Amino acid sequence: MRSNRRITRRFTAVAVSAAAAAVVVSPAGAGDALAAARACYDRAKQPYTSVVDGHLHFRPFGGRAIPFEEVTGYLQKSGVHYANMFGIGQVLPSDSDCTYYLDCPGTPVRPRMRNDFANAESLRENRPEDPNLTLSMTFMDLHHPETVPDGIALLDREYPGMFRWAGEVNVIKQAILPNLAEPATSEDIPKWAPFMNAYRERGIPITFHSDIGNDAEPTKYLHLMEEILAQYPDNKIVWAHMGLSKELAQLDPDEHIRILDRMLDAHPNLTVDLSWRVLEDLYFSRPGVREKYAAFLDRHPTRAITGTDFVAARNKDYSVYEQELEVTSRINRALGDEAFRDIALGQNYFRLLGLKDVAPRVCRSRPHSHVAVEQGAAGAAPAAVVAGDED
Repeated sequence: MRSNRRITRRFTAVAVSAAAAAVVVSPAGAGDALAAARACYDRAKQPYTSVVDGHLHFRPFGGRAIPFEEVTGYLQKSGVHYANMFGIGQVLPSDSDCTYYLDCPGTPVRPRMRNDFANAESLRENRPEDPNLTLSMTFMDLHHPETVPDGIALLDREYPGMFRWAGEVNVIKQAILPNLAEPATSEDIPKWAPFMNAYRERGIPITFHSDIGNDAEPTKYLHLMEEILAQYPDNKIVWAHMGLSKELAQLDPDEHIRILDRMLDAHPNLTVDLSWRVLEDLYFSRPGVREKYAAFLDRHPTRAITGTDFVAARNKDYSVYEQELEVTSRINRALGDEAFRDIALGQNYFRLLGLKDVAPRVCRSRPHSHVAVEQGAAGAAPAAVVAGDED
């Protein structure tokens, strides 16, 4: 009931204000007007920014983190009522002065458990009602999978029942290769069965970062995600950033969409993650491209979730989060009503987690065309287009 009340408050604030005018004019119809206002989401009046942040890193790669209560304040202020509480699995050494791995090539990044413990302690001590936070384990070393079951058992002992998601974990993330990262290989993937079986049995989704390729070899690593999906068809698998990255800035959008169409059709438990502003900056914002991706999402309305990919390093503040939420939400405006409800209003996220929460229906069918977004969430000019930090 509490979660439903949160949804009602978030989704009907503007509609209820409009209904109030009807109450003044016609007191006898007050109940009907308010009930109608609460029943649906008016896209013409209410924000297009996502109400779920399914890809949010509460911990940085290194250095100081933004305090937990400050990050949850960002969510409340921006109208985000559900979020995944990711750490960073592959972190910089604790004695390093570096905050961001790209600033210190040669400094190793390695999978560690420290961010999962820090996040779990923050949630244990605070447990906010709003936003509704889902704790995720991110420590997994996919190149050394024999270490993972013991790590899951340790988190189970220390924080029973608290971890309901897994990832983001890196299969192949080219950006951290200069930091001596060890990517997963085809030989590693069959060895994941013990922990993938555990996640499947618990209904835990897992978010994989797995680059499709790079500009020199656009589909160099695609086989890795194909092998994962073939070997673990019953797991709830989320593909971070739709497989895109800064290293793959020039993939033909039509080819990318053909890849995604094929994989979604073949693997019913695959969900794509629309997080990270690089999708907007390098792809969606190109002339004529936004409508192609919107049409793709309209064909697969139940197969995507939203996220900012914000990394809570102390050198950032609310303005950065606000901008990343707006930028990563621009695709929402081009979606049809069904996809908007499932993606932007969170129904797909609720379904993945098995939550009883239900996104509101969209108020009415409206003339719809897949057009580029020209203004910000409150009608302001869009934020500057800059490819920001990646997770």
